[in-house]
Amino acid sequence: MTSHHHHASDASDPSAASGTNAAAAAHQPQAPTEFWEQLYSAKPAVWSGRVNANLASVAGTLAPGRALDLGCGEGGDAIWLAQQGWRVTGIDISTVAIERARSAAHAAGVDASLLDFVAGDLETWRPTEPLDLVTASFLQSPVHLPRTQIIREAALTLAPGGHLLTVAHAGPPSWASGSEHPAHLFVHPEREVADLALPADEWEAVVAELRTREVTSPDGEPGTLEDSVVLLHRRA
Repeated sequence: MTSHHHHASDASDPSAASGTNAAAAAHQPQAPTEFWEQLYSAKPAVWSGRVNANLASVAGTLAPGRALDLGCGEGGDAIWLAQQGWRVTGIDISTVAIERARSAAHAAGVDASLLDFVAGDLETWRPTEPLDLVTASFLQSPVHLPRTQIIREAALTLAPGGHLLTVAHAGPPSWASGSEHPAHLFVHPEREVADLALPADEWEAVVAELRTREVTSPDGEPGTLEDSVVLLHRRA
């Protein structure tokens, strides 16, 4: 699997590609676990704790069943899904994020039988039963993350009739200068569907669109964010 990684400065390596000089690129890129633990540990909360609006609007139309939230972070989406009656597993590489997710679920009074949080590697972890919904919200990373492969393999564990829902940053925030956001991390809905390469006779795209959100910039100015929203249905 690692044969295409000749060394750390391989152009396919996003952390090396963003390195400012050859010396930085020559070092091994930071381990994903370390990167995310540091990111979460640096702040008492990284995310708002509220469900992602696009996930809520799309998943809200589906009948609850068994769900998997890939890269669940501090648990906002998974907790919301459980509150809608889904039986949810949230998985994230960061133990700090998972501890916060468990605390948040407890604070929200979510039925513990509906929600399970796992700290683990998305590349190797596998669900033990077929799923009705797989969600991946902003599963985008400046450090190693075979995103398409992870999402595709999770999608293939869906029961017939199940759904895959991905929400992703499609471009930089309206107030950002391009340089601080590496373009290769952005997701375009048609490209997402094509890259997942799920067999067309078994899968249909219910939603594959760009959606713009009105948000407030860090400076308190009105701004917009553009998201890619994709909902795929595995035909029964």
